Amino acid sequence: MSKSKGKDKDAATIVIRREQGDGHGHHGGAWKVAYADFVTAMMAFFLLMWLLNATTEEQRLGIANYFAEANIFGSGNSGTGRPFGGADMTHDNSLVGRAGSPTVPQVPRSYPPDEVDVADEGEPHQAQFAEGGAFANPFAEGGRFADPRTRGDGGLDATEGEAARQAEAERERAAEAEARALEAAAEAIRAEVAADPALADLARHLAVDVTPEGLRLQLLDSENRAMFALGSAQPNEAARALLAKVGPILARLDRPVTIAGHTDAAPFRPGSAQSNWELSAERANAARRLLQEAGLPERLVQSVSGRADREPLLPADPRAPANRRIAIFVQRTAPGVNGAAASAVN
Repeated sequence: MSKSKGKDKDAATIVIRREQGDGHGHHGGAWKVAYADFVTAMMAFFLLMWLLNATTEEQRLGIANYFAEANIFGSGNSGTGRPFGGADMTHDNSLVGRAGSPTVPQVPRSYPPDEVDVADEGEPHQAQFAEGGAFANPFAEGGRFADPRTRGDGGLDATEGEAARQAEAERERAAEAEARALEAAAEAIRAEVAADPALADLARHLAVDVTPEGLRLQLLDSENRAMFALGSAQPNEAARALLAKVGPILARLDRPVTIAGHTDAAPFRPGSAQSNWELSAERANAARRLLQEAGLPERLVQSVSGRADREPLLPADPRAPANRRIAIFVQRTAPGVNGAAASAVN
């Protein structure tokens, strides 16, 4: 027993090492490239199939011609009869390969029965699209299929243009007639005032003129005479007499009338219950009542307003008596009117 133990101690220790591998060798990544090429090819294939289904024959032809390279051999012959001795892409009149220049099939023209040209029967379309041909730019101005609004042969443009010219001429005539009527009314008012001895000295208190907006009449105060009592909306006899002459003439014009009251810049006493706003509005309303009593129809009155001292007649002198006034406007009604018509008759 002891002998056996001694032998075991003297014997060499044997160690067995086993390498543990992954079980499979490394095969590389070439399969990934092949798979990517396959997926790309399939994607291109399905894209091609979708394009073929989603486009028309003409669209596909245009795409083919767009990608056709410019090639001097594309539609010509080489020294051997065809490029490199073989058939080219255009020997059968194919459109593909002609460097983006499609040909038109040579088929006879088709005219309506009353436009058949026997001499041109069977003429190819290339000649028809040439300069001066029967189909030369048929959609251009004056062409057979052109928009009638752009044609000069009695199409819609001629009709509409003539109607527009007539309408414009009518507007101009109406504007000129209205300007003459307003000017005649201004002259009539001046003549009425001048012919009345009782009003002769009031002529300078009435300003009458024709403006781009219409006929304007203004009752003005002066240093020596006012149209209303100081600080009051009660018109005096001079204002009543002038408005009595104006009312019937404005009624004959039968046009909208606006009335505005104006004051000077002199303020009321501090603590007063009235201001230039109330005063100007009350004077304008008093003038409206006098005009209606003189014959102006109520339906013609469009507005009555008070402007206080915001629109002085003499801005350089805000307290000038002339700033205290009643402005009466007879508005223009002709469509398209402007200041030119008024200035033409002045």
